[in-house]
Amino acid sequence: MAVETKEYRAEAKFQRVSPQKARLVLDLIKGRGVQEALETAAFTKKRIAPVIHKLLVSAVDNAKYVSGEQGTDLDVDNLYVKQALANDGPRMKRIRPAPMGRAYRYQRRLTHIVLSVAERGGGESLVTRVEEPAEAAKPANKTAAKKAPAKKAAAPKAAKKATTVKKASKKA
Repeated sequence: MAVETKEYRAEAKFQRVSPQKARLVLDLIKGRGVQEALETAAFTKKRIAPVIHKLLVSAVDNAKYVSGEQGTDLDVDNLYVKQALANDGPRMKRIRPAPMGRAYRYQRRLTHIVLSVAERGGGESLVTRVEEPAEAAKPANKTAAKKAPAKKAAAPKAAKKATTVKKASKKA
């Protein structure tokens, strides 16, 4: 029995920035809490950062509105950025003057940005997990890992000695 979480989206289409540059900012906020993501977008020194900040505010407002319309309980402090995508939009073909009366073509890229926020599935869980102390298992693995290479290193030395003994016996 899986608990379904509601996802709230906001989109900004036809933004005049390349998707690669937009992904630089989106990767900073992906997976973070909404408040932390808003602060990160507000203080990032990229041209697309204010657009992403505005889009994130819009996604949070969409979450508030939809949860109010549906009558569901939404904790805004528990929201996080679930998905942040920068997809390719159409490309504008442009021409730049080049030497000797020629022209070079280049493309101005546009971006469709998609942000979705969801509520973290915090304290409410149907299954109670009991974890074993991992500290006891770690030292045993480290000592075993240290001993294994030492044995492997000793074996080639013995093999080298044996081959030199064989070569010496063949010469005599």
